[in-house]
Amino acid sequence: MPTYEYKCLKCKKHFDKLQSMSEKPLKSCIYCKGKVERLIGGGAGLIFKGSGFYITDYKNKSTSGSASDSSKPKETKTDSAPVKKVEKTDKK
Repeated sequence: MPTYEYKCLKCKKHFDKLQSMSEKPLKSCIYCKGKVERLIGGGAGLIFKGSGFYITDYKNKSTSGSASDSSKPKETKTDSAPVKKVEKTDKK
């Protein structure tokens, strides 16, 4: 069930109400019984549950090593040659 946010036009308080989508919007404030308007919410966003969030969760289980090994810096090799510096000469 979604949570809807309301704002009271009389006391200016904001409150949330857990309602099914088929329920009609509230008409009165839960604090002062004044008139309310339902606000447009931004949504909940993504919620990650279970494994697969960290790089160590994708690690192949058959390889040796532990998760603490992945926190160590690793050496990387580059196949490209070093770039030569080119100097400009002013010709006048």
